[in-house]
Amino acid sequence: MATVSHSAATSHVGKIRSNNQDSGYSGRHLFLVADGMGGHAGGDVASAIATKRIMEADRDFPSPQDAEFALQAALIAANSQLAETVYEHAELTGMGTTVSALIVLEDEVAIAHIGDSRIYLLREGELSQITIDHTFVQRLVDSGRITEAEAMVHPRRSVLMRVLGDVESAPEIDTSILATFPGDRWLICSDGLSGVVSNTGIAAALLSPLDAQGVADRLVKESLDGGAPDNVTIVVVDIGSPAERTDMPTVVGSASAPLAFGEEPNRGRALRMSSLRLHPVRETHFEPDSQDYLSELIEEDNRRARRRKITWLVGIILLVLAIVGAGFLGYRWTQSRYYVGVEGSTVAIFQGVQQDLGPISLSSVFEDTNLEVSELRVYDRQQVEQTISATSLADALLIVERLHDARIQ
Repeated sequence: MATVSHSAATSHVGKIRSNNQDSGYSGRHLFLVADGMGGHAGGDVASAIATKRIMEADRDFPSPQDAEFALQAALIAANSQLAETVYEHAELTGMGTTVSALIVLEDEVAIAHIGDSRIYLLREGELSQITIDHTFVQRLVDSGRITEAEAMVHPRRSVLMRVLGDVESAPEIDTSILATFPGDRWLICSDGLSGVVSNTGIAAALLSPLDAQGVADRLVKESLDGGAPDNVTIVVVDIGSPAERTDMPTVVGSASAPLAFGEEPNRGRALRMSSLRLHPVRETHFEPDSQDYLSELIEEDNRRARRRKITWLVGIILLVLAIVGAGFLGYRWTQSRYYVGVEGSTVAIFQGVQQDLGPISLSSVFEDTNLEVSELRVYDRQQVEQTISATSLADALLIVERLHDARIQ
């Protein structure tokens, strides 16, 4: 029988943001990460409310199916609580949060997921991404319109199609039940990690002999080394044989502190707006998961792709024209040069330079003088065989005349 042997949770504000809008929880059976959206309008509040509500599901269940249902119900309840909070505090309108959570129940894991935080599984040295991002760019990847690499830098990568918040009363939540075995290592993280550290880097950290806390700290450091433009929250869960756990339930990020608003909405707004952003940061935001909106975004993306192709095509054409123009001008310059050399057994005047451009010769015989090389003095013959440069055609004719006058009589 498998069970949780060790776990750890950690959260860091990152290098750009001035407050932490992520929340994380590592409990007895339940583990989750919530990434708030809405900036100073409520991202931290959203993730904290959702986390504290879902934490109530950290208990024993008679079956994995019961755990899956309870986890889904907890996310729906958190969504309702967020909507009620916005109703009471209008300044928080638009806040929302992603949630990726799992409950470990002996040899099985119940999972609930919405948004773009992620759950990974390392098993027998192989890393797998268990959840699918509910983002616009993931739709493009799934439909084959862009690659995973292009999705990392896509201008719409911050658009979420599904979140908990005050928009939908019954958001669609992905749930599943998977088997787990001793030796498995689970990772739950916000996009502050997955958007900066590659899967290769994540796998290397999870494969290291470090314990759960050591792995979490290493991944935070790698995200910071990569610039950490967003908050970074990580929960690591190690599966082993039944044993007495020593780690205690841990809450990190926004959920670890009291909510930043009170009973009075105006007071809550004053508290929230007192903290100013130090640097401009790309905000994650939610858009409705509707076919019309998706079609509009896809068409906009297609227009952007067409503009990008036209720009590249024009750039390539201009580059080719520049190369051809430079080559033409260079060739014209070579044809203004002359030298005296040997053509067969006679002395000849060549037009061009003594160079070849691949299979293309940059010189040709301009005039065969009919002066036999054998008639030249030894020194002059050696000079002609090595070629004699001329500054102009007139200079080349003078050189030939001098050779003719100095030939052996």
